[in-house]
Amino acid sequence: MNIFSNSILISFLGFLTIFFLLTFGKKFKLAVQLERFGLPIAVISGVVGISVGPFGFVHFLSKETTNVWSNFPTPLLSLVFATLMMGRPIPNINGLVRPILNQFLLALSLGFGQFFIGGLVVKYLLSQYMDTNPLMGCLIEVGFEGGHGAASIIGESFNRLGFPIGLDLGLAMATMGLLSSSILGSIFIFIGRTLGLSDTKEILEKKDDVNVNTKIRIFADLRILIINLGFSGLAISFGFLLLTFLRFTSSSLGQFSQEIIFSLPVFPFILIGSLLIRYILEKTKNTEFISNILQREIGILSTDLLIFTAMASLDIDVVFENWILILVFTIFGLFWNLICIAYFAYFIFDDYWFEKSLIEFGNSTGVVASGLLLLRLADPKNISKTLPIFTSKQLFAQLILSGGLFTVLAPLIISKIGLDYWTEICAVITFAILLIAFILNKRETKKIQ
Repeated sequence: MNIFSNSILISFLGFLTIFFLLTFGKKFKLAVQLERFGLPIAVISGVVGISVGPFGFVHFLSKETTNVWSNFPTPLLSLVFATLMMGRPIPNINGLVRPILNQFLLALSLGFGQFFIGGLVVKYLLSQYMDTNPLMGCLIEVGFEGGHGAASIIGESFNRLGFPIGLDLGLAMATMGLLSSSILGSIFIFIGRTLGLSDTKEILEKKDDVNVNTKIRIFADLRILIINLGFSGLAISFGFLLLTFLRFTSSSLGQFSQEIIFSLPVFPFILIGSLLIRYILEKTKNTEFISNILQREIGILSTDLLIFTAMASLDIDVVFENWILILVFTIFGLFWNLICIAYFAYFIFDDYWFEKSLIEFGNSTGVVASGLLLLRLADPKNISKTLPIFTSKQLFAQLILSGGLFTVLAPLIISKIGLDYWTEICAVITFAILLIAFILNKRETKKIQ
């Protein structure tokens, strides 16, 4: 009998292995030092996972095990969204309207720009050397902005539209984006600290605002842990119920609208659920049921597990078979992200441009969890106040891109009007956003400090 034929056993062994690698990594002084300088332990553990996986140097883990892990990113990302608003007081946006607007414009320019760049790459570069499908123009945004969760959802649309390999390519792009976000983001943090772009002294000498005894008491109290997991689960349940309700009511709408609704991922609705629960608890003065520390730790652990499982379950065969296409999309996608972020950093952001740019780079290259991870590494004490700005922005941006409405619409629109028109539309939107941001923040001189 093959022990790996039992999916329950596979899942159990998979979780044990993940926790072992993550916990083992945190015991190494070198690993801790690397994390302090921007290289997450989850990435280090992920590299180990690849090495001992079915495509690594040591075939310790079977392909069946990593296949189970490949299903983890979506539920883990759901947990990240559930804790995003739950564990933090609802931000007071007084005085933050302009920063939130700037962050929102940056997110839109990154997302629509990825559609624009993807269309140009397919039409003027890849089509000259290989057979291409117009729907490939979506892959940068779906993989980078959307991540594994969006790639899985949009993969169903790709399949219906005659592009079955789109799912595998989307997941491969999501993994490459996650890797790029973690590795390049880590390099940016190191450079930022070296050049004084981030406050090195405060970050490296940071101490948590909560004393150790309180932390130990919280983690030792199983009841509090269960309550907080329950609230996170409630936010996820709300998201699924809201999406189910929309799908149920879509039967009265046209076929095109129904197709859009059925293609929507659950993450934006989970975010709404998280915000709603937090709002109710604050209004009823029952926030003592929520541990900000536990919610943060649940989000951090989910992020680490997301990065690890995505890396360790990477199908190397898909990467090897389409390595030119994936490499080209990755290079041009990263190029656009860096150019766009540099534009905002120079012309738009007034203060803490490094932190604001860094979290958006992570979000637009990996997933929202990647951005939060980089910000946690660069600014663990939230000195820059970037976190409330980002989370407030995300409530709106998540509904449009990163698996939102336009991510879902893109394959459908391309199939109806063609890649050329879609690329032109995205180009107009992108540069209109950049122009609006520049006009709103026009100034004679700008010094980056």
